[in-house]
Amino acid sequence: MADTLVSDTLAEYGALIRAWLPEYLPKGEPARWLYDLLPDYPNRGGKMMRPALCLAATRAFGGSIDQAIKSAVALELLHNALLIHDDIQDESEERRGKPALNAMLGVPLALNVGDVLALASLRPLAENLETLGPRLALAVYAETERMAWESAEGQALELGWRRDNVETVEENDYLVMVMKKTCWLSTIYPLRLGALIATRGAADLDALTRLGFFLGAAFQIQDDILNLEPDEKYGKEINGDLYEGKRTLMLIRTARACEPEERRRLFAFLGKPRVQRDKAEVAWLRELMQRHDVIAYARGVARGLAGAALHEWEIAFAGLPDSRDARFIAGIADWIFRRG
Repeated sequence: MADTLVSDTLAEYGALIRAWLPEYLPKGEPARWLYDLLPDYPNRGGKMMRPALCLAATRAFGGSIDQAIKSAVALELLHNALLIHDDIQDESEERRGKPALNAMLGVPLALNVGDVLALASLRPLAENLETLGPRLALAVYAETERMAWESAEGQALELGWRRDNVETVEENDYLVMVMKKTCWLSTIYPLRLGALIATRGAADLDALTRLGFFLGAAFQIQDDILNLEPDEKYGKEINGDLYEGKRTLMLIRTARACEPEERRRLFAFLGKPRVQRDKAEVAWLRELMQRHDVIAYARGVARGLAGAALHEWEIAFAGLPDSRDARFIAGIADWIFRRG
């Protein structure tokens, strides 16, 4: 029953967001090099978890879809813009089962498309002035600005660790980075935004920050696991995190557990440009990770975080009427491990 609830809610809210997106994707010239490219990532699918969480939180706290729809659309537009930028920064080859935009078009055009999608996300937020009134619209803007700063700081941490081949990253550092880079955009911001809109600021947003952190961290660790052990629905480059030198929980655990000579070889590999990291080295690293059973360790951490999320959900939603939307949010804690 919980499986159906999550999948049905994602499908319902996802269809609603997809119907609204074209309203904010401008057309014109140059079409070939810009405007025809804007729908590319949005049209590739995606599970619409972020805007669905925003809409569900709004309704769970007593608000309506009409109040939150423009903010949810803005979130999805910004998410797709950041995906394009992430793929450029990571030199990714694949996104949602197709070549990444930078691989298809080259970095300059892909970067510009990402920039324009980010610009497009501003218009629905501006329209909140009429929908929500100036005071609440400015509060939504302030939440959006904070999320953007947190996301940029998290991205800087991850990129900086890779660029400088930092050897001292610990598990707590990883969780700080994940909170900033992943959780604020994917779970904290959508939940806080929905509650803010529905209650006009009366809800305890700190409780939703804690819930969003545990949900988002579990989501990210599971995403890292899927990069190494994909299922048939996985749409990104297999072992891409290793080729990119990302400091995942599993890589950090491996670096701590391995012998000194293996550690030197590991960081020598991570110090190379991506184009110089070959399949044989990646295979060696996969074997090293397997020997230290780091995937099972990461899976256990993710499960623990998901359990903590359910505890925080009980606190955040205490006193609210039972609703399909509140149960959907709780169901995400398990859905994380069943998604592709």
